[in-house]
Amino acid sequence: MSRSPERRCESARAVRVRSASRMARCGARLGRRAFLKLSAAAALRALGGTACGRPDPGPNPAGASASVTPARESGGRDSGLVTLFLCGDVMTGRGLDQVLPHPSDPRIYEPQARSALQYVALAERANGPIGKPVAFSYPWGDALAELERIGPDARIINLETSVTRSDEPADKGIHYRMDPRNVPVLTAAKIDCCVLANNHVLDWERPGLVETLATLQEAGLATAGAGRDRAEADAPAIVELASGRRVLVFAFGSHSSGIPGHWAASNEAPGVSILEGTTVAAIAARVRDVRQPGDVVVASMHWGENWGYGIPRAQRTWAHVLLEEAGVDVIHGHSSHHPKGIEVHAGKPILYGCGDFLNDYEGIGGFEEYRGDLALMYFVTLDPSAGRLVRLEMQPLQVQRFRLHRASQDDARWLGDTLDREGAALGTRVDLEADGRLVLGWG
Repeated sequence: MSRSPERRCESARAVRVRSASRMARCGARLGRRAFLKLSAAAALRALGGTACGRPDPGPNPAGASASVTPARESGGRDSGLVTLFLCGDVMTGRGLDQVLPHPSDPRIYEPQARSALQYVALAERANGPIGKPVAFSYPWGDALAELERIGPDARIINLETSVTRSDEPADKGIHYRMDPRNVPVLTAAKIDCCVLANNHVLDWERPGLVETLATLQEAGLATAGAGRDRAEADAPAIVELASGRRVLVFAFGSHSSGIPGHWAASNEAPGVSILEGTTVAAIAARVRDVRQPGDVVVASMHWGENWGYGIPRAQRTWAHVLLEEAGVDVIHGHSSHHPKGIEVHAGKPILYGCGDFLNDYEGIGGFEEYRGDLALMYFVTLDPSAGRLVRLEMQPLQVQRFRLHRASQDDARWLGDTLDREGAALGTRVDLEADGRLVLGWG
């Protein structure tokens, strides 16, 4: 998987402060990354902001300790099946952290902003005031009722935020941080597993990562994809179900999502489990070492660019071979700011990009054609005994005032049509139900 030549600046999504044609000319002259920074800086200044083949083999840490969450009562509709809740990037830092009961120091170190409160102001200017502080359950909004309705057996998110009081920012443009006292925002949604193999978990250097791991694990949340050493980073999170089954979550970050090479965990240093530098054979060995009969295995992948529906051939190759040869049952992809096409390969689901779920991007325009304000809840139901997907339904939502609201029928239709279009080449289709839910068809 190749390194992307230019990486994202998440908060710097282009703002059309003048005419669309002028911004397009500006973008053509500056290049994508500089264009994004300039555009977001313009929005923040308006609020008083400051402009400012296969990979090589790696060691297999057999027997590495796993992060485990204990069994809780299953809400599954059929005791023979397992239903997972999956979503894309959950960013509870920066602006979101500022509206929660225990905000961090709002100072940030971005070229275009010096205070996280500027992102709160942008959201309020776009959609109205946010009564601060909000309850820990507030950001999840209508998603909580949907979680209760479905009753998934396991709830898995990509947490793209450091949970730390560290004041040592990494040498990069964007830093996400949530105060550890705000971790109830995750337990309010009864999250079981936080995937940490992403390009923000070391935003506050290795001390910030160590504090993140300790805080989440003390709160009863399993973690995957990052650790105090390589063995812990490579080990799966294990979610024990009331049925006696388990969900194993292996997580990997790719350089293509902006994760620098020096963030890789080693035998001596905390870090992330990196996809580049490992092999399918090594991953298969990790799965075999831990898997028991009846387990469901998820490979959670933080990979690829933020915008665009194209799926690189390397991603499809990785996904197919992990399903065919490594004992994986579900590919949970994220990094893209919008949902991407879905594939069912060998009877198993591949979510190439789940899109953003919670973030503080309101009020920062640009790339409107991708509808980054819309989010999806993915409910994946599997038959572990047959190793096959049974059903995949999705609930469309829209973020307003840092809170998830049920999407309108028109917005749900737009998402369904988009996924239907993008899935055509992958052999899938998407139907809109009368109640606004989306259901995947394949075969």
